Amino acid sequence: MTQSHDDKASRPPDGMTEFPITVLLVDDQAIIGEAVRRMLADEADVSFHFCQDPTRAIEVANTVRPTVILQDLVMPEIDGLTLVKFFRANPTTRETPMIVLSSKEEPIVKAEAFTAGANDYLVKLPDKLELIARIRYHSRGYITLLQRNEAYEAIETNRRHLAEQMEAAVKYVRKLLPEPTQGSIRIDWRYVPSADLGGDTFGYHWIDDDHLAIYLVDVSGHGLDSALLSVTVMNVLRSRSLPNTDFCEPGQVLAALNEAFPMDEYGDKFFTIWYGIFNPGESTLAWCGGGHPPALLYQGGTSPETDPVELDSTGPMMGAMPWTDFETQRREIPPGSRLYVYSDGVHEIHKADGGEWTFEEFVAFMSQPPDPSSSIMDRLLRHVRELGDSDILDDDFSLVEVVLSE
Repeated sequence: MTQSHDDKASRPPDGMTEFPITVLLVDDQAIIGEAVRRMLADEADVSFHFCQDPTRAIEVANTVRPTVILQDLVMPEIDGLTLVKFFRANPTTRETPMIVLSSKEEPIVKAEAFTAGANDYLVKLPDKLELIARIRYHSRGYITLLQRNEAYEAIETNRRHLAEQMEAAVKYVRKLLPEPTQGSIRIDWRYVPSADLGGDTFGYHWIDDDHLAIYLVDVSGHGLDSALLSVTVMNVLRSRSLPNTDFCEPGQVLAALNEAFPMDEYGDKFFTIWYGIFNPGESTLAWCGGGHPPALLYQGGTSPETDPVELDSTGPMMGAMPWTDFETQRREIPPGSRLYVYSDGVHEIHKADGGEWTFEEFVAFMSQPPDPSSSIMDRLLRHVRELGDSDILDDDFSLVEVVLSE
């Protein structure tokens, strides 16, 4: 059987509670209760309840949860207008539509009823068609309100659940990050996730006695999917699980990553990476980058104000396109040098005045004279927050500092 347009329109959205039309009549006269019951008897979708004792009206309403209340204004033991106020003070019926019934059409009484909280006014006994129409009109609006509140509650529940997941994901990512190191090679870092969990991870570990791997990964987008892909890439690098790959050769590592993580198989997610190998015995650094910001190298023996050497990425983003020609670059690293590897969330800053912080300004900030009282990384983080006039960052702030002792 084909459903009518009205039948479809009256059905609640998927997942919403289907609230029935429920009428509560509060009137001390049994004959009025019977008359209204008969008016509604043919309305199969309307549930009717009658309360003859006005002192129990709140109790009954809390039990039956009406979608509209019909209430007489003249009753013994309790004034009708006072009962309207009680209904409005009661949490269960605070927003329930109320139609007051009066024996007279009196403007002053009407005004008082509306002031007390009534939604409608009828002279009893009203015409059957008019009463049913008003019951349906007020109930429909109230049911829509109930379903809207239900939807808002579901959204808030989902929001809290997502926030809990995000917090757990941030803690998980933090646990995976390596501890700062001391000694002839000092490594420290700062990691501050943005409001939306991003795709930054980084790490460093010894491949053997002569080769220290240093890398930073930045997956496109935000959210759990970006974070999980980033963690997956980091675990691949840690476990050295790429086949036929010399992990001491950065170009080979990036070529293998590009082949292993095509974006069309990972939710259209690509990532950038800077991967370096430091050989302390030979004082050399080999590196390769794919779509990533250049690492900054401040060479030992130079003035702190000297512009850094930019260790560029010459390859494309990982997973974006087939590519095999990832070039490994090399240079000598004198003692006392400082290396900074970072994500674009460190320098691509939207300023509060609407402008953009330039890369040149970022490099100039990093090149200021050392301050023994605070790390350049802490000063940069404070400055980035000042530029955006907010403690909440637009993107993950990931910065790794490698210092080679004199």
